[in-house]
Amino acid sequence: MPDAYIVSARRTAGGRRNGRLAGIHPADLGARVLDAIVAETGVDPAAIDDVIIGCVSQIGEQTFALGRNVVLASSLPDSVPAVTIDRQCGSSQQALHFAAQAVTSGTQDLVIAGGVESMSRVAMGSPVTLAAQAGMGEGPFAKSIQQRYGVPAFSQFTGAQMVADKYGLDRDTLDRFALDSHRKAAAAIDAEAFAREIVPVEVTTPKGERLMHERDEGVRADASLESIGSVKLLTEGGSLSAATASQVCDGASGVLVASEAAVKAHGLIPLARIHNLTVTAGDPVIMLEEPVPGTRRALDRAGLALDDIDLFEVNEAFASIPLAWLKALGADPARLNVHGGAIALGHPLGATGTKLMATLVHALHARGGRYGLQTMCEGGGIANVTIVERV
Repeated sequence: MPDAYIVSARRTAGGRRNGRLAGIHPADLGARVLDAIVAETGVDPAAIDDVIIGCVSQIGEQTFALGRNVVLASSLPDSVPAVTIDRQCGSSQQALHFAAQAVTSGTQDLVIAGGVESMSRVAMGSPVTLAAQAGMGEGPFAKSIQQRYGVPAFSQFTGAQMVADKYGLDRDTLDRFALDSHRKAAAAIDAEAFAREIVPVEVTTPKGERLMHERDEGVRADASLESIGSVKLLTEGGSLSAATASQVCDGASGVLVASEAAVKAHGLIPLARIHNLTVTAGDPVIMLEEPVPGTRRALDRAGLALDDIDLFEVNEAFASIPLAWLKALGADPARLNVHGGAIALGHPLGATGTKLMATLVHALHARGGRYGLQTMCEGGGIANVTIVERV
């Protein structure tokens, strides 16, 4: 089977809710990343076979074929097709999987996979809440589903707390993990560890000042255990708070996946070879635990042991998820989310998959590691796992 290579991996710096990126239309935000990838690689944009864009809240400015609109807002010619996909928080990680599958099948040679989410302009959950307000049906969970699982709806907040309870994760443990996320992210920014992955975006402040947004806006370098511990719990008697959950975030990201033939034809320099693509699904009620069995299956299929992996990116949807993953698998915490995660850097939903991949491949190069593994919990009890090898 032909190999698929990541030859560019870029992302915008995260923008806080109603922060610096809030004034940019999602299509324009995604277009900035596409333009940066084309500029960095020097490929003829007309040679790109497809663009696959992940997005979760596909309503309002993020509807009507957002992927296609990202292309139309970019410097790519209108001959480049595009599609929008939704695998919840793993949408752009799945976009990467689809791109790699297209390349390894031999049907395409150059595919951009990415994602965009403006959570300031299109609030999380908008498709459901607005449909309910308009009286459009009974919601996404049919009565047959409710009866099968004994719940009226599926909640990520409930699932995150169920994971915390199952793995014995108390508030102090979760708070300390969140603090560590902010500290690692702040240290990474100070060390310019994100310099090769971030696409600077020109923004205009409410005061009319024009500046470049190139620093993740949500990182709290002054965070303390006391400040995190003072945040109200999400549920009475629980252990999770908003401070131990991922930050609402605006952002876009993307990777260019190329065949070996395209690498040679366009003089590209690969960052990583895609080694394994895995997706699994399980209990939709606890929902967010699936990265654990997903990782086990991916390693087994790849013929690798956990100790073979140099760096892990496990999305910090809630602090309980990577902590449970570490505990269940016995992984080395020193290899996990070495530059912080979504608790500090933000989780722009549909963009987070390729955002994490950009961080992972550049960190592998900076640290001289060989293998990296990325996984993400997703709505419905699904998890994507991607293993890449630095080249």
